[in-house]
Amino acid sequence: MQEEHLFAPFVRILGKGKNGSRSLTEEEAFDSMSMIVKGEVEPEQLGAFLMLLRVKEETPEEVAGFVRAIRANLDLPEGVHVDLDWSSYAGKRRHSPWYILSALLLAENGYKVCMHGAEGHTPGRMYTSEALATLGIKMCNSMKEAEEALAATNFSYMPLQAMSEKLKYILELRPLLGLRSPIHTVGRMINPFSSDYSIQAIFHPGYQSVHQEASKILDQKHMVVFKGEAGEVERNPDTKCVASYVHNQEMSEEEWPAMFERRHVKEKELDAENLISFWNGTDENEYAEGAVIGTTAIALRLMEKADSQEAALKLAEEMWKNRNNKRFDSVA
Repeated sequence: MQEEHLFAPFVRILGKGKNGSRSLTEEEAFDSMSMIVKGEVEPEQLGAFLMLLRVKEETPEEVAGFVRAIRANLDLPEGVHVDLDWSSYAGKRRHSPWYILSALLLAENGYKVCMHGAEGHTPGRMYTSEALATLGIKMCNSMKEAEEALAATNFSYMPLQAMSEKLKYILELRPLLGLRSPIHTVGRMINPFSSDYSIQAIFHPGYQSVHQEASKILDQKHMVVFKGEAGEVERNPDTKCVASYVHNQEMSEEEWPAMFERRHVKEKELDAENLISFWNGTDENEYAEGAVIGTTAIALRLMEKADSQEAALKLAEEMWKNRNNKRFDSVA
């Protein structure tokens, strides 16, 4: 008789029927994800595990356990200072990726911003790496390259595979399975350089509290999560924004009112060249300006650089007004 696989109990916990199944504990989540990232799980088990989680939706404890396991099995650097950890896992389809300009604006003002993310898992979207290439900014293919970029420019972007090929593989199962996997949530929370400040975004509102509570369990010192445009860390200036924070184990919420009375029409087509013309002042774009300033303001508020929304917005506006608008002349 064939002996039961060591991963089978984790599948059974999630899939033992309506009355017998339950969520994983944090430690069970840690153990199961450890096996996954080490390649100790059969493909059939991985697919079943991911989809059972998707059906019931992952709990904060499961997310925290998964993140701890990933961190424990990655060769993460120590002693590299990062002011802001920025996740980018969704891609854009209706508006250009204006959030990139917010991150670069912060970097220009002396804040070290480490962005990490994924691309290509959903057709018809523009991802961070594509937009950065247009701006003449290379993505970093290793932790070492990210460390060097941060030292040189205060900004780095790493694709998920620079941290883990296994996680990239799981993320790209979406077209095969037809559904997102927990890696879409977990990847956002890896925080590879252990920054005290982490900014995250979700698309589905139900996941906002999961991110917030999991960050508290993980003892993330300072974190903010909000419903971002298309799921990216980008404030939609046309609507109110509810930001959920964790500050030293204290959870709170703050509502940012809409910046405009009327909604703006979405772009006819996405073109990363628009980022350059908007940054250098060739093109005016009210929506883009609201998105860049609004996103920057939330980041400044998270990092405790302003004691009110008004002060954060004013500081972000000053940073935008005083930006180096010649920065991309060589690539325009």
